[in-house]
Amino acid sequence: MTATRPDAAVKARPWTSIFRDTRGLAMIEFAMVTPVLITLGLAGAEVTNMAIAQMRVNQISTSVSDNVARVRNSINEADVNEVLLSASILGGSDFPANGRVVVSSVESNGKTGADAGQYIRWQRCTGALNVAESQPKYGLQDKGKTNNSLQFMGTAPRKIAPAAGSALIFVEVTYKYQPLVSARFFGTPVLRSEAVYNVRERNDQTLGSASGATASVCTTYAA
Repeated sequence: MTATRPDAAVKARPWTSIFRDTRGLAMIEFAMVTPVLITLGLAGAEVTNMAIAQMRVNQISTSVSDNVARVRNSINEADVNEVLLSASILGGSDFPANGRVVVSSVESNGKTGADAGQYIRWQRCTGALNVAESQPKYGLQDKGKTNNSLQFMGTAPRKIAPAAGSALIFVEVTYKYQPLVSARFFGTPVLRSEAVYNVRERNDQTLGSASGATASVCTTYAA
Protein backbone atom coordinates (compact mmCIF):
# COMPACT_ATOMS: atom_id res chain seq x y z
CA MET A 1 0.00 0.00 0.00
CA THR A 2 1.23 3.44 -0.88
CA ALA A 3 1.15 6.04 1.93
CA THR A 4 -0.44 9.40 1.15
CA ARG A 5 1.45 12.48 2.19
CA PRO A 6 -0.56 14.86 4.43
CA ASP A 7 -0.22 17.77 2.03
CA ALA A 8 -1.33 15.74 -0.95
CA ALA A 9 -4.96 15.85 0.20
CA VAL A 10 -4.82 19.59 0.48
CA LYS A 11 -3.46 19.94 -3.02
CA ALA A 12 -6.12 17.61 -4.29
CA ARG A 13 -8.93 19.94 -3.17
CA PRO A 14 -10.78 21.55 -6.03
CA TRP A 15 -10.41 25.33 -6.32
CA THR A 16 -14.17 25.81 -5.84
CA SER A 17 -13.82 24.73 -2.21
CA ILE A 18 -11.93 27.95 -1.49
CA PHE A 19 -15.02 30.01 -2.30
CA ARG A 20 -17.17 27.79 -0.07
CA ASP A 21 -14.84 28.21 2.91
CA THR A 22 -16.58 30.45 5.47
CA ARG A 23 -13.92 30.34 8.16
CA GLY A 24 -13.09 33.90 9.34
CA LEU A 25 -16.07 35.39 7.52
CA ALA A 26 -17.42 37.11 10.64
CA MET A 27 -14.05 38.65 11.34
CA ILE A 28 -13.81 40.01 7.81
CA GLU A 29 -17.32 41.46 7.98
CA PHE A 30 -16.57 43.08 11.32
CA ALA A 31 -13.39 44.63 9.94
CA MET A 32 -15.35 46.09 7.03
CA VAL A 33 -18.21 47.46 9.14
CA THR A 34 -16.18 48.79 12.07
CA PRO A 35 -14.96 52.02 10.38
CA VAL A 36 -18.54 52.88 9.42
CA LEU A 37 -19.84 52.22 12.92
CA ILE A 38 -17.05 54.26 14.51
CA THR A 39 -17.71 57.17 12.13
CA LEU A 40 -21.44 57.10 12.87
CA GLY A 41 -20.76 56.95 16.61
CA LEU A 42 -18.39 59.93 16.49
CA ALA A 43 -20.80 61.90 14.33
CA GLY A 44 -23.58 61.17 16.81
CA ALA A 45 -21.41 62.42 19.66
CA GLU A 46 -20.66 65.61 17.69
CA VAL A 47 -24.37 66.20 17.00
CA THR A 48 -25.15 65.78 20.69
CA ASN A 49 -22.37 68.16 21.69
CA MET A 50 -23.59 70.80 19.25
CA ALA A 51 -27.16 70.46 20.52
CA ILE A 52 -25.94 70.95 24.10
CA ALA A 53 -23.88 73.99 23.03
CA GLN A 54 -26.92 75.58 21.36
CA MET A 55 -29.05 74.87 24.42
CA ARG A 56 -26.40 76.53 26.61
CA VAL A 57 -26.35 79.61 24.35
CA ASN A 58 -30.15 79.82 24.60
CA GLN A 59 -30.00 79.55 28.38
CA ILE A 60 -27.41 82.32 28.61
CA SER A 61 -29.47 84.77 26.55
CA THR A 62 -32.65 84.05 28.52
CA SER A 63 -30.94 84.19 31.91
CA VAL A 64 -29.03 87.43 31.23
CA SER A 65 -32.07 89.24 29.83
CA ASP A 66 -34.30 88.13 32.70
CA ASN A 67 -31.78 88.96 35.43
CA VAL A 68 -30.98 92.45 34.10
CA ALA A 69 -34.70 93.16 33.72
CA ARG A 70 -35.32 92.07 37.33
CA VAL A 71 -33.06 94.73 38.89
CA ARG A 72 -35.49 97.01 40.75
CA ASN A 73 -35.67 100.76 41.35
CA SER A 74 -32.40 101.61 39.56
CA ILE A 75 -29.49 99.86 37.89
CA ASN A 76 -25.73 100.49 37.82
CA GLU A 77 -22.56 99.12 36.28
CA ALA A 78 -21.97 96.70 39.16
CA ASP A 79 -25.40 95.13 38.63
CA VAL A 80 -24.71 94.56 34.93
CA ASN A 81 -21.20 93.22 35.57
CA GLU A 82 -22.58 90.71 38.03
CA VAL A 83 -25.07 89.39 35.49
CA LEU A 84 -22.43 89.25 32.75
CA LEU A 85 -20.21 87.22 35.07
CA SER A 86 -23.02 84.70 35.45
CA ALA A 87 -23.05 84.33 31.65
CA SER A 88 -19.43 83.19 31.74
CA ILE A 89 -20.26 80.67 34.45
CA LEU A 90 -23.25 79.28 32.55
CA GLY A 91 -21.27 79.08 29.33
CA GLY A 92 -18.44 77.00 30.74
CA SER A 93 -14.70 77.44 30.70
CA ASP A 94 -14.40 77.93 26.93
CA PHE A 95 -17.23 80.46 26.55
CA PRO A 96 -15.39 83.67 27.54
CA ALA A 97 -12.74 83.11 24.86
CA ASN A 98 -15.16 81.92 22.17
CA GLY A 99 -18.40 83.74 23.02
CA ARG A 100 -19.93 87.19 23.16
CA VAL A 101 -22.88 88.66 25.07
CA VAL A 102 -24.47 91.97 24.08
CA VAL A 103 -27.01 93.57 26.45
CA SER A 104 -29.08 96.49 25.16
CA SER A 105 -31.63 98.56 27.08
CA VAL A 106 -34.23 99.75 24.58
CA GLU A 107 -37.02 102.27 25.07
CA SER A 108 -39.04 104.88 23.20
CA ASN A 109 -37.04 107.85 21.96
CA GLY A 110 -39.82 110.22 23.06
CA LYS A 111 -40.07 111.82 19.63
CA THR A 112 -43.27 112.46 17.70
CA GLY A 113 -44.17 112.42 14.06
CA ALA A 114 -41.61 111.19 11.55
CA ASP A 115 -38.86 110.89 14.17
CA ALA A 116 -40.82 108.64 16.55
CA GLY A 117 -39.17 105.30 17.24
CA GLN A 118 -37.04 103.39 19.74
CA TYR A 119 -33.51 103.92 20.91
CA ILE A 120 -30.77 102.02 22.69
CA ARG A 121 -30.21 103.92 25.94
CA TRP A 122 -27.23 101.84 27.02
CA GLN A 123 -25.36 98.78 25.84
CA ARG A 124 -22.85 96.52 27.57
CA CYS A 125 -20.88 93.48 26.37
CA THR A 126 -18.60 90.68 27.50
CA GLY A 127 -16.60 87.93 25.79
CA ALA A 128 -13.63 87.80 23.43
CA LEU A 129 -15.37 86.63 20.24
CA ASN A 130 -14.77 89.34 17.64
CA VAL A 131 -16.31 88.31 14.31
CA ALA A 132 -19.06 89.78 12.14
CA GLU A 133 -21.72 87.56 13.72
CA SER A 134 -20.86 88.68 17.26
CA GLN A 135 -21.40 92.40 16.64
CA PRO A 136 -24.64 94.07 17.85
CA LYS A 137 -27.06 93.18 15.07
CA TYR A 138 -29.55 96.01 15.57
CA GLY A 139 -27.29 98.93 16.32
CA LEU A 140 -24.98 100.48 18.88
CA GLN A 141 -25.70 102.55 21.96
CA ASP A 142 -27.74 105.71 21.21
CA LYS A 143 -29.05 104.40 17.89
CA GLY A 144 -32.48 105.92 17.25
CA LYS A 145 -32.11 108.58 19.94
CA THR A 146 -32.91 111.51 17.66
CA ASN A 147 -34.62 109.85 14.69
CA ASN A 148 -36.66 106.84 13.58
CA SER A 149 -33.70 104.69 12.55
CA LEU A 150 -34.66 102.05 15.13
CA GLN A 151 -38.28 100.97 14.96
CA PHE A 152 -37.95 97.58 16.63
CA MET A 153 -35.55 94.89 17.79
CA GLY A 154 -35.45 91.42 16.29
CA THR A 155 -36.33 90.20 12.83
CA ALA A 156 -39.62 89.19 11.23
CA PRO A 157 -41.79 87.56 12.41
CA ARG A 158 -40.38 88.33 15.89
CA LYS A 159 -40.11 92.10 15.83
CA ILE A 160 -40.58 93.76 19.21
CA ALA A 161 -40.68 97.28 20.61
CA PRO A 162 -41.15 98.44 24.23
CA ALA A 163 -44.47 99.78 25.45
CA ALA A 164 -44.75 103.46 26.29
CA GLY A 165 -43.09 104.28 29.59
CA SER A 166 -41.30 100.93 29.74
CA ALA A 167 -38.04 99.41 28.52
CA LEU A 168 -36.81 96.15 27.08
CA ILE A 169 -33.63 94.30 27.91
CA PHE A 170 -32.59 92.75 24.62
CA VAL A 171 -29.73 90.23 24.74
CA GLU A 172 -27.73 88.76 21.87
CA VAL A 173 -25.45 85.79 22.55
CA THR A 174 -23.03 84.28 20.05
CA TYR A 175 -20.62 81.39 20.48
CA LYS A 176 -18.11 79.92 18.06
CA TYR A 177 -18.71 76.21 18.34
CA GLN A 178 -15.79 74.15 19.64
CA PRO A 179 -15.94 70.59 18.22
CA LEU A 180 -15.85 67.64 20.58
CA VAL A 181 -14.34 65.23 18.03
CA SER A 182 -13.37 67.06 14.85
CA ALA A 183 -14.31 70.13 12.85
CA ARG A 184 -14.56 67.88 9.78
CA PHE A 185 -18.11 66.93 10.75
CA PHE A 186 -19.79 70.34 11.05
CA GLY A 187 -17.00 72.89 11.07
CA THR A 188 -17.01 75.65 13.70
CA PRO A 189 -20.24 77.61 13.09
CA VAL A 190 -21.19 80.62 15.20
CA LEU A 191 -24.26 79.69 17.26
CA ARG A 192 -26.64 82.53 18.10
CA SER A 193 -29.55 83.22 20.44
CA GLU A 194 -31.63 86.30 21.24
CA ALA A 195 -33.87 86.92 24.24
CA VAL A 196 -35.88 89.85 25.51
CA TYR A 197 -37.66 90.69 28.77
CA ASN A 198 -39.61 93.73 29.92
CA VAL A 199 -38.06 95.70 32.75
CA ARG A 200 -40.04 95.19 35.95
CA GLU A 201 -40.45 97.62 38.83
CA ARG A 202 -37.73 100.02 37.68
CA ASN A 203 -38.66 103.59 36.90
CA ASP A 204 -35.16 104.92 36.25
CA GLN A 205 -33.61 103.27 33.18
CA THR A 206 -30.35 105.22 33.38
CA LEU A 207 -27.30 103.02 33.90
CA GLY A 208 -25.55 104.56 36.87
CA SER A 209 -21.91 104.30 37.87
CA ALA A 210 -20.76 102.22 40.82
CA SER A 211 -17.71 102.58 43.02
CA GLY A 212 -14.97 100.18 41.94
CA ALA A 213 -16.93 98.88 38.92
CA THR A 214 -15.53 99.19 35.43
CA ALA A 215 -18.07 99.55 32.65
CA SER A 216 -18.19 96.51 30.32
CA VAL A 217 -18.17 98.64 27.18
CA CYS A 218 -18.64 96.97 23.82
CA THR A 219 -15.30 98.13 22.42
CA THR A 220 -13.52 95.70 24.74
CA TYR A 221 -12.97 92.05 23.74
CA ALA A 222 -11.55 89.94 26.54
CA ALA A 223 -12.04 86.47 27.99
